[in-house]
Amino acid sequence: MLHVTERAKETGLPIDPDSLVTQSGKGGQVQGLGRSRVMAILAKYGVDPELAKEGGRTNRGNVDNVRRYAVFLNDLKESYGDVDLDEIQRWWLDRLRDFRERKGFTLKYDPSKSLRTIIRDLMMQASERQGGMGGTKYEGALLHHLVGAKLSLVSGKDIEHRGFSVADAPSAVQGDFVIEKVAIHVTTTPGEALIAKCRTNINNGYRPFIVTKYKGVTAAEVLSENAGLGQRIEIVEAEQFIATNIYELALFNAEKIQIKVNQLVEKYNAVVDVCESDKSLLIVET
Repeated sequence: MLHVTERAKETGLPIDPDSLVTQSGKGGQVQGLGRSRVMAILAKYGVDPELAKEGGRTNRGNVDNVRRYAVFLNDLKESYGDVDLDEIQRWWLDRLRDFRERKGFTLKYDPSKSLRTIIRDLMMQASERQGGMGGTKYEGALLHHLVGAKLSLVSGKDIEHRGFSVADAPSAVQGDFVIEKVAIHVTTTPGEALIAKCRTNINNGYRPFIVTKYKGVTAAEVLSENAGLGQRIEIVEAEQFIATNIYELALFNAEKIQIKVNQLVEKYNAVVDVCESDKSLLIVET
């Protein structure tokens, strides 16, 4: 919407909806849309360019939306004459800020519930949000930073944290987190590529350690067995991995467990605040 409004400012209204779409490829693409384009628009208004990280991605829904939006702008012009496109663009920027600052995940500590249940509730919130956000991997990001926060608390060390989208991506990086000679991989869906990374870990003298969801444990075990690495890769279920360490940090003292949960959330939020542009990943305690 920012891009189309900018085009209307450049060419004037009315604007031909078909001129906004290329006809190459299945369903076409939005003409001229790209990350640099979005960043340039944000910069004009002094808005954090990190918000443009997802800019430039086109799907079939976007193509339909820009056509309808162009018709909407044309109708405004026909009905009211002069249209303040700068004001319209600022309105869209406000919606972008709303998206960034919307309420995060909610954690309600209930001593009558198991820690695994509390953590599972967080994961379910991420899974439900992910289902409605067109492929955004909220569940993976939440799990990644929860494990990272927990590792920081347990180790007492300043371990390296990276954004979820870049974690474990560079070939020189042994895992999402590396402590001593243990390469820790955090994933919601283990695959053959992950097992290949584990083999590389072993060849480089590291011990591979996979943290995954309950359903992912069996998949990781099968894949590691098929690769002949069944006895060489640690595979643990994430909820139990996090909950057990909280109990240990609290020395199994019921009164201290909530304190440790609070510390986990505080560390998680501190990491997300630094590493992620999407602040809806933050956890709000109630």
